[in-house]
Amino acid sequence: MKRTTLSLIAGATALAAVTGFAALTAPEGTAAPEAAKATTRLPVERVGLACPAPSTSEVAETVYTSYTPAGTEAGKAPEAGKDGAGQPTALLRPAAGATADGGAGDGKKPAAAKAPATVTVPGKPVTAEADGAAVPALTGSATGALAPGWTVQQTTVVPAGGSRGLLGLTCGAPDTDFWFPAASTAQARHDYVHLTNPDDTAAVADIELYGPEGLLKSQFTEGIPVPAHSTVPVLLSTLTADAPQRDVTVHVTTRSGRIGAAVGVADDKLGSDWLSAAADPSGSAVLPGIPADAASVRLVVFAPGEDDADLKVELSTANGAIVPAGADALHVKSGMTTSIDLPDLTRGSAASLFLSPEDPKRPVPVVAALQVVRGKGDKSEIAFIPAAGAISARATVADNRAKASTLVLTAPEADAQVKVTASAGSGVGAPVTKTVTVKARTTTPLADLAPQGLKGAYALTVEPVSGGKVYGARTLTVPQDGVPMFTVQTLADDRGTVEVPSAHQDLGVLD
Repeated sequence: MKRTTLSLIAGATALAAVTGFAALTAPEGTAAPEAAKATTRLPVERVGLACPAPSTSEVAETVYTSYTPAGTEAGKAPEAGKDGAGQPTALLRPAAGATADGGAGDGKKPAAAKAPATVTVPGKPVTAEADGAAVPALTGSATGALAPGWTVQQTTVVPAGGSRGLLGLTCGAPDTDFWFPAASTAQARHDYVHLTNPDDTAAVADIELYGPEGLLKSQFTEGIPVPAHSTVPVLLSTLTADAPQRDVTVHVTTRSGRIGAAVGVADDKLGSDWLSAAADPSGSAVLPGIPADAASVRLVVFAPGEDDADLKVELSTANGAIVPAGADALHVKSGMTTSIDLPDLTRGSAASLFLSPEDPKRPVPVVAALQVVRGKGDKSEIAFIPAAGAISARATVADNRAKASTLVLTAPEADAQVKVTASAGSGVGAPVTKTVTVKARTTTPLADLAPQGLKGAYALTVEPVSGGKVYGARTLTVPQDGVPMFTVQTLADDRGTVEVPSAHQDLGVLD
């Protein structure tokens, strides 16, 4: 999901300007050149993001970290004041509120809320703090030189209460289709799907819930209105009259418009965190970044098509890929959510999970996610790892902290070389770059890469250099009163550039 959006209006305007200029300046009698077949990669000029309301706890402490990587491989982003680009901006604004049962609020933006974490230059993160239960959802956009790769991390600490935990979320780009395996309607769980509309027009969304026996009987799940620049949280357990289910897969689509979507999870015993959307359905899946000290891991898989899926399950460690004991294969029935516990999985080594079709000639698309628990008893903490997409050009994760962040990279097919950059600090700190080789079918943790002289937070950017596909995740650990609070964010390609077809003069269209 999490797709960066190129402004179609800006693109159309630019192309119109190019062709119009060519027509006005063409020498008389000059024949039009042959159509150019090549395309050019250019930096995107506008992107949008949506951040859900961080917490309903009065003791919640939220930090926003906003960051745009310096430079792009495809060329220089538009400069301020040139070619109509205007002054670059990267700004978040409060969204209108909504009631917890999904009904729209009064549509008014909180008057006291201020736009946090406003980036002014690429290459340096900016942070802002917001405390309490009244912090609103945010929508925002970045333009010009601040658009390519713009990333916002929302990190919340709730030290006590029913939603105790460390909640981390990379604010998502608006889209029309989201899959959330590993959600729940169990009595001990309080899962809300947050629908946030960053656009100027209203959106209409549908929600489907799938349990171990298939589609749950749902109510009030079709045609949910999400007004412009607003957010609507919906409690999953209120959407069905069926018996509570430990594991469900949530499918969110829009009939009109675009939204950002994320599931906020609170477990009475295990803490809380955000569940981000999994990668699009595919015949294989990579779930990177299982912490080395995971106390329990639960895999949840769903096959959305008409065919059952038979999958190989492999655990990737620093020494290679192995078959987890008692979990070498998994049969997933069509339209049904399948789950399996993977006890004593990592054995002290950061790892990733590979899912692949038992018959490579007959892949069946699936979506997947992991529920991971660290600690024991009342000192437990929960986090989620959805299936990730490969990093094709560049990916960034913000809000990294000294001695608290671990970057995990994995290459399921072939050796890969990547460049990893730790940005300048939000306070002070000089950027550091390191080239890392990830051996085929292994997982490599990096816990020692941070800016020199760091004060504040920093961002980590991963750029493939050569070799096979690379997947990654970042674990942020912030212990509180003996609870090993943590959160895991998978890395998604930032789609900071887009292919633009080469334009040529063709006056024949005027005939």
